[in-house]
Amino acid sequence: MSSLTNESPDPSRHDEDAADLRRIAVTYVDEAFATGRHEGLDSDCLAHAALFAAFRDLVGIYGEDATAVFAETLPAKIKAGAYSLSTRH
Repeated sequence: MSSLTNESPDPSRHDEDAADLRRIAVTYVDEAFATGRHEGLDSDCLAHAALFAAFRDLVGIYGEDATAVFAETLPAKIKAGAYSLSTRH
């Protein structure tokens, strides 16, 4: 079973490449959110659906245990501002 990390599944891929791919992926997700909002869905609904889809895929790739361990790190990251758009004071 693989462990869930920020590393690319391909060990030959450079960290910069993996970061670039994640930035591209976030662009696609942002565009999907914009489309959903344009179609009348609220951001809360879209965010919950995105989280469900993301965790479903992570469980499918890494399994329940590794995904749960990853999820346990989220509160500290959220409180530290890792997902905030504005700078913290």
